[in-house]
Amino acid sequence: MTEVLFYHLQDMTVENVLPPLLEKSLERGWRVVVQSSSEERADALDSHLWTYRDDSFLPHATWRVNDVADQPIVLAIEGGNPNGANVRFLIDNAALPEDPHGYERMVLLFDGDDPDALALARAAWTDCKARGFDVTYWQADERGRWQKRN
Repeated sequence: MTEVLFYHLQDMTVENVLPPLLEKSLERGWRVVVQSSSEERADALDSHLWTYRDDSFLPHATWRVNDVADQPIVLAIEGGNPNGANVRFLIDNAALPEDPHGYERMVLLFDGDDPDALALARAAWTDCKARGFDVTYWQADERGRWQKRN
């Protein structure tokens, strides 16, 4: 069964939250697709992942490369699973994929300070629950640690 995790970002950015989650995914041996909403956003994220921390390396590429199927992390703007990913991250209000059952896990990062993003996340939550997915909601505590909420 596909597990769907909703990460409620408040006073946080995708640029700060996503890299550690990607690192954990790779540590588990998972392949990843990160879907954003535009080429410009994917390109900015591509640059950020090369430089976000001096002591870390996240092997990744955009969907444009010839060897996309060999990449452990692929940054994409459309549906599909170009690298046979186990996990799909959805950022910037990207829509759920047409075939969510092909993933072990989907992770939706949404801006809790944006009313439109909040409404889209609520709709996605309702949709995922209706499909019978194992759905969890995560919010950072005052120290920035992710806590599972009800």
